[in-house]
Amino acid sequence: MKLTNKYNLPQTFVNVIHRPTYTKGKANISVTELLNSPRIVQLKRKHWDEIETDASEMVWALFGSAVHNILEHGKDAHHIVEERIFTEYEGWKLSGAIDLQEVEENGIIISDYKVTGAWSVMNEKQDWHNQLNVYAWLVERVKKQPVKKLQIIAIVRDWTARDVVKEGYPSSPIATIDIPLWPMEEREAYVSDRLNLHSEAYFNSETDSEMSDCTPEEMWEKPEKFAVKKEGGVRAKSLHDSRAEAEIALPPKGYFIEHRPGTRTRCESYCQVNSFCNQYKQYLESKEP
Repeated sequence: MKLTNKYNLPQTFVNVIHRPTYTKGKANISVTELLNSPRIVQLKRKHWDEIETDASEMVWALFGSAVHNILEHGKDAHHIVEERIFTEYEGWKLSGAIDLQEVEENGIIISDYKVTGAWSVMNEKQDWHNQLNVYAWLVERVKKQPVKKLQIIAIVRDWTARDVVKEGYPSSPIATIDIPLWPMEEREAYVSDRLNLHSEAYFNSETDSEMSDCTPEEMWEKPEKFAVKKEGGVRAKSLHDSRAEAEIALPPKGYFIEHRPGTRTRCESYCQVNSFCNQYKQYLESKEP
């Protein structure tokens, strides 16, 4: 991967970003990759030396790594920190690094640290549920010990005391979020389904065949909307899926319809391989007048 420095960050930042410490070990796929879009994983594998990323885009990831390193020093005698666990399943060697395991007499508590925004804490992500339940599957499969609890420990980087009055807003900069533990059968079915998708994408990539598209969820897609707004107003009175629906809801005077085009936020702003993705290119072509 090529690292640029368009905003002239201090060289110490660039040096640290350029020397990543992450490794999935001798595994075919990590838990992070398992949860990711198979198309993105294969495009990254195929075009890694061509991908260009600016150092400014990596600052929060760097901050997250720093937090992880500091918290390693807070472990107790019954804590296991930053352990990478490996297993072989359906022809794949899978690995996952677990931030914290608290080993108690009746089971293990798995915790994952997230340096994130308040919005994510207030609207917790399905990916968090998926990730921690795959970790639970790994621990029980490899260690033969029961997992009794899953939790996210969120470090809220944009927390402010004045917003605590908002419904659902974290009461402190550190928020602990309990994640539901799925039955073992459900965890294993999820891992199997994801591996099947990645196996298919890998085969198609190796044979230069067409890979399956990213899903709307993987693209962070926001659908097209039509907003009924009061003239001079900021907020929409109502939102509709079509102009026809909006016209029915439009009051006779003082209101107008605002068209809000659909967007694929990840593709447009956060995908490292969008320049190599024919799905995204076709999407851009469909937007041309």
